[in-house]
Amino acid sequence: MLDIIIRQASLPDGSGPVDIAIKADRIVEIAPDIKAEAHEEIQATGRLVSPPFTDPHFHMDATLSLGLPRMNVSGTLLEGIALWGELKPLLTPEAVIERAMRYCDLAVSQGLLAIRSHVDVSSAPLVGVEALLEVRKQVAPYIDLQLVAFPQDGLYRSDNAEKNLIQALDMGVDVVGGIPHFERTMSEGARSVTRLAEIAADRGLMLDLHCDESDDPMSRHVETMAFETTRLGLGGRVTASHVTAMHSYDNYYASKLIPLIAESGMNVVPNPLINITLQGRSDTYPRRRGLTRVPELRAAGVNVAFGQDCTMDPWYSLGSADMLEVAHMGVHAVPMTSREAMEWAFTSVTQNGAKAMGLPDPTIREGGPANMVVLQARDPIEAVRMKATRLAVIKNGKVLARTEPRMAALSLPGRPTTLDPAEYAPRPNTQEA
Repeated sequence: MLDIIIRQASLPDGSGPVDIAIKADRIVEIAPDIKAEAHEEIQATGRLVSPPFTDPHFHMDATLSLGLPRMNVSGTLLEGIALWGELKPLLTPEAVIERAMRYCDLAVSQGLLAIRSHVDVSSAPLVGVEALLEVRKQVAPYIDLQLVAFPQDGLYRSDNAEKNLIQALDMGVDVVGGIPHFERTMSEGARSVTRLAEIAADRGLMLDLHCDESDDPMSRHVETMAFETTRLGLGGRVTASHVTAMHSYDNYYASKLIPLIAESGMNVVPNPLINITLQGRSDTYPRRRGLTRVPELRAAGVNVAFGQDCTMDPWYSLGSADMLEVAHMGVHAVPMTSREAMEWAFTSVTQNGAKAMGLPDPTIREGGPANMVVLQARDPIEAVRMKATRLAVIKNGKVLARTEPRMAALSLPGRPTTLDPAEYAPRPNTQEA
């Protein structure tokens, strides 16, 4: 007797319809018509079954704190940082845990089962670290939560930041973080990249830096990151997050830089929702979009994964733990509207995010983990277009969340009485697209 059979599923690679058989925490068979019984059957009816969503860049110590102690009136990155500085002395472990757990509940309902969260270690006591280590323990059965020791006020700009970072790593934080463009000088920023990379190498840890989150075309710390990644042989253990200044680099410099990034093997994580709202604030018109050079990085073979960054905090008053919303915004902001690029946007918030986090390949396959999301969509493009409803969320062979399909009841003469928004559109001629 199987535990679960998902009937008539479509898979992200275009195959299907197939049945997916689950026993305990593994996928034991994928075939067109599995002749077996299970304790539970889920009727996908041609809908998409995908790997869970991943968010390789978030700030869980600040999430759901919108309005504490006040609002970000200018909407800028710098006011958000100042506001966070006002909030930090007011934080308690209990409040951080409560907000983070509420966010994790929301994440599970959206099929988001792997999150990398930066946690501020600029000043002691390490309230956020203490709180999120407890959250990581509580959510371990259903969310892969990685924590990044993040000296948000600068490794050298903030007194005792390196000492606090080392303490956080000793407490069990997973990843070394930093923010070189926020140091006092460009040279101090470059020095911080070198120091943080060496800490990661010495400890055998991953490295994830907020890098060049600026409109300044002279903010070029990602070049130092690529160099140190290659020098120390860190490869895919390194992630450059944001790198928004790259959209302001001249094309000649970018043509030199991007091959260096690719050569290093590092990952790049843009954050579309935040990057297009915080960047370009000092521009009049034309106003820069603020998102990094995604197509060029992809073409060079760099693993690019979209992150969410924030939900209802000092920097961003929106957000919903919905990685399809992130992919949807990325498609528009880059822009990238070929069918291949839109399918890639879906991959960027599933497999690519897992790769950036150093997690096992989550592709749905026989013998693989029974972790998946049933979506109210027929394919990845439709999922991004509709920001599809998550009908079922499964982790380790257990259904964690269910949502009823989104249906509209119509009262139109001579028309159907109900409408599934994911079914009304024609199937495109993809051979010509």
